[in-house]
Amino acid sequence: MTDGISSFWGPVTSTIECCEKNYAYSSYIAEFYNTISNVPGILLALIGLVNALRQRFEKRFSILHISNMILAIGSMLYHATLQHVQQQSDETPMVWEILLYMYILYSPDWHYRSTMPTFLFLYGAAFAIVHAFFRFGIGFKVHYVILCLLCIPRMYKYYIHTEDTAAKRIAKWYVATILVGSVCWFCDRVFCKTISDWPVNPQGHALWHVFMSFNSYCANTFLMFCRAQQRGWNPKVKYFLGVLPYVKIEKPKTQ
Repeated sequence: MTDGISSFWGPVTSTIECCEKNYAYSSYIAEFYNTISNVPGILLALIGLVNALRQRFEKRFSILHISNMILAIGSMLYHATLQHVQQQSDETPMVWEILLYMYILYSPDWHYRSTMPTFLFLYGAAFAIVHAFFRFGIGFKVHYVILCLLCIPRMYKYYIHTEDTAAKRIAKWYVATILVGSVCWFCDRVFCKTISDWPVNPQGHALWHVFMSFNSYCANTFLMFCRAQQRGWNPKVKYFLGVLPYVKIEKPKTQ
């Protein structure tokens, strides 16, 4: 939210600002809460990465957790600077990440295995190049939502074919976090003028970051469970510190 201060990073050049006063706490951080709220995403992705590497899950899941971290770091850079280049470091990884989800969701039943990763890679590379030269605005949001919607039928199929109660609970948390997070994002965007008059700003966009951090972690964990079932690895849902779910597998000795 512009307040006339340019500070360390200079005038705002990004196309989007959230409902938070710029440089309220530091001359180096434009949107303080929207910046630090990405920390949970990095930590959760790191936990998921360690679990994937320790149990030797397929590399696709290690890359997925790393992509979550890259997205969170890109978002931190964007909200800390409100510069157009850093905005691209947030938006471009969003598209790359959802393309990776599409690969993980659809590749098990794809008959021509080399065509899907090749197409998705070229699509992601082309988007990054075009996005570097053009500002899409609302077009980016529509494009991203369409990509997300393409993932829903497959996620639903995995859900209805999963009998494990704990795994289904993770899927339900995935849905709950994205719904609550979306409400926070919507209110921050639409009711900013009203919220600005409140004694305390609830920081809806920062809450969106936090909820989406858990959303990504739940999505990754559920997909790891489903993939382990497909591979016959006898997956079980365990809980880190009794709270955070993760997948424990038992691979056959031949694997």
